[in-house]
Amino acid sequence: MAKDDLANLEGTVTEARGGGHFVVRLENGHTLTAKLGGAMRRFRIRVISGDRVTIGVSPYDPTHGLILYRHKN
Repeated sequence: MAKDDLANLEGTVTEARGGGHFVVRLENGHTLTAKLGGAMRRFRIRVISGDRVTIGVSPYDPTHGLILYRHKN
């Protein structure tokens, strides 16, 4: 699936798990698991608990996402 087809949602990282996986609470209260996107891994952008992030979520599986951007504050 292309990155343009993903629904972009914003949330806050609540837990960092092993292997680059994270638990993210969305603004609407839902919780999902997400992993770092390719550019985030390539440029070694660090994500920790409490960071605001933008997540790309597939319409076929809304329980998993891809972290696309880490907001400054």
